[in-house]
Amino acid sequence: MRTPVVMILGMVLAPCGLLLTLTGTLTPGWRLVKGFRDQPVDVVLYQGLWDMCREQSSSERQCGQPDDLGYFAAEPVRVARGLMIASLAATALGLLLATVGVRCWQDEPHFALAGLSGVVLFAAGLLSLIPVSWYNHFLADRAVLPAQSSPVTVQVGYSLVLGYLGSCLLLLGGFSLALSFAPWCAERCRSCRKAPPGRARRSSISTVYIDWPEPALTPAIKYYSDGQHRPRPVQLGAASQRKAGFPMPRPPPKAYSNPVEVLDGEKAPESHHGVSSRSTRSCGSALPCDSDL
Repeated sequence: MRTPVVMILGMVLAPCGLLLTLTGTLTPGWRLVKGFRDQPVDVVLYQGLWDMCREQSSSERQCGQPDDLGYFAAEPVRVARGLMIASLAATALGLLLATVGVRCWQDEPHFALAGLSGVVLFAAGLLSLIPVSWYNHFLADRAVLPAQSSPVTVQVGYSLVLGYLGSCLLLLGGFSLALSFAPWCAERCRSCRKAPPGRARRSSISTVYIDWPEPALTPAIKYYSDGQHRPRPVQLGAASQRKAGFPMPRPPPKAYSNPVEVLDGEKAPESHHGVSSRSTRSCGSALPCDSDL
């Protein structure tokens, strides 16, 4: 059996989402702060969930910058840390379940396990999308996410964009794998319909059984023969043959009278034959007959 398209799509999108989410979680690029007064114009400060780095065009990037304003103590940063770690753990679990459920090395995949992995991956996408969206909402709020006052400007970093993309890919991959529940549900429904009931179904209150007596009515079509009523062929037994239609009444025989005696015309030939026969018998004697003369 070929691997379904929804499973292949989920197995492609979910690892890509995991890679992007992991990169966005670890890299210090959630927010860019630049425009400091007492520093060169090309100085940029990259703020992430775990570290802050200072970059200048004339020097290399320097990470491990001190947090003077209490950026890491902000609520969106602390919540994002926990939710992003939970999202990565859920994604790893979902990919493990998907690998066992899809089973590309076997003929038949395990649809229920593949669908469960899709649900886990979809939940992982939500866990990563919530902190990214919340952080982006308070990005320019200096009271929630501390930053220097104007003319310092804040911008969206590349890690936040990677977090968005990874969350969307996890949602799509999880939804695609969750569609594997459809064949499993269809098979379960067919097996439930074919299986015999374990016990008799109870009659509800609205179910009433009434034994109505059969009415003693004459049949709509009666079978007559010679003017007498006979029972239906079913009542006569299997040996009786069913007659089609209604038998026509037989008329009584009629007597015909002829005023002319028909036998009178037949008497003469009979007498003639009788004479000839007698003459024949008499000619059989020893005396000569008249016909011989």
